Amino acid sequence: MMTLQVAQAGLALLVLLNLATFLAFALDKARARRRGRRIAEATLLWLALAGGTPGAYAGRRSFRHKTRKQPFVGRLHAIAVLQLTALAVAAWLLLR
Repeated sequence: MMTLQVAQAGLALLVLLNLATFLAFALDKARARRRGRRIAEATLLWLALAGGTPGAYAGRRSFRHKTRKQPFVGRLHAIAVLQLTALAVAAWLLLR
């Protein structure tokens, strides 16, 4: 059984990961405007895959960033579907 401290630590890490993902989108958008060195799309997608999907979607919406890059958008949506499916399966296994 998971202790409350472990659950809180996991939640804190998830919050930090989403904040880092959101800030990565902000930084990449700022660099795009200045034509500076960009953050690789693969890095942004890995952050989402690691659990930062809500931060990625919030960053896209807040900064209007990566909204028209169809390969990127499709991959981000695929990651979100994969994560939601994993959550649904985990919930089903825990509740049966």
